[in-house]
Amino acid sequence: MKEQAIKISARSRYQPDRSSPEEGRYVFAYTITIENRGQEPARLLDRHWIITDADGRVQEVRGEGVVGEQPHLQPGERFQYTSGTVIPTPVGSMHGSYGMIGDDGMRFEAMIPAFSLTSTTTIH
Repeated sequence: MKEQAIKISARSRYQPDRSSPEEGRYVFAYTITIENRGQEPARLLDRHWIITDADGRVQEVRGEGVVGEQPHLQPGERFQYTSGTVIPTPVGSMHGSYGMIGDDGMRFEAMIPAFSLTSTTTIH
């Protein structure tokens, strides 16, 4: 299946200098790497994020492209970008999907695996 040909990995980092815990504002940067491991080129058309905070509140974000781009990935190519999100708790998580289209015109979803948003540097 095409969606399995697109590998997505994520790393998040707490941004203490941009956060304000006393105001319930925790800022995280995340870096996403999208790799085309398939045999056909594909373009990222849109994104759908599901962001959940520690209290179970969910934000959904939908939009075209990523960071103003709709990267077209040849087989073996990768695209990396950094963006950010703000949640009202020190811990949360994100996951979602990218809407993709192959050069053959077939649209498919590439799943973004869940990753954590954690304001502490050590987790036990």
